[in-house]
Amino acid sequence: MQPLTRPKVLFFDVNETLLDISPLKVEIGKTLNGREDLLSLWFTTMLQYSLVASAGDQYEHFSSIGAATLQMVAANNDIELSQEEARDVVVKSLRSLSAHPEVKGALSQLKKNGYKLVSYTNSSNEGVKKQFEHAGLTSYFDEMLSIEDAGKFKPFKQAYNWAANKMNVSPEECMLVAAHGWDVAGAMWAGWRAAFIARPGQQQFPLADKTEIHATDLQKATDILVTYK
Repeated sequence: MQPLTRPKVLFFDVNETLLDISPLKVEIGKTLNGREDLLSLWFTTMLQYSLVASAGDQYEHFSSIGAATLQMVAANNDIELSQEEARDVVVKSLRSLSAHPEVKGALSQLKKNGYKLVSYTNSSNEGVKKQFEHAGLTSYFDEMLSIEDAGKFKPFKQAYNWAANKMNVSPEECMLVAAHGWDVAGAMWAGWRAAFIARPGQQQFPLADKTEIHATDLQKATDILVTYK
């Protein structure tokens, strides 16, 4: 079997793919009166309303949508939470996440192997800058892109088209590395290649094509990517 051709650009999702969001569960749980079980509902609601905003040709920072939807989840569970309190916990929690243990070694190996590494996130430009500064990831990336400049959240097709154009490559020369089924599905529907990082609790969407790489962490995906020619 012939080795697969390398993508010209590796695009990386940030939250959960590179950064460990488990501390976020603790902080959101504290805000919701100890209801850590509500984290997944909040995160899903945040993604839902980011898509609602994009469908309506609107844009708000991801952290603002996160704060607004945290208030919604709180209200549905009879928990009082002000806009200021919600925004404070979301922004502080998202910007204080650490990288998963294998991430820095894997990124370093990919970089040394000649890959162009680009982060691409639903977070704002300022948000990802702060996140990478805290996690010590800035130096690994050739570019840091945010949908803030695209005006559409992933997984809208326009978001992936914008990123490919920004890097001056065609869709088939792009590969998204992400831990979310909706993200890799959106990328493939836009003509990209994709690698799925199966973090705990994450699954690929059964109605989308399977990604060419399916690995439990970034190092295992890297072990495959370095064999590409």
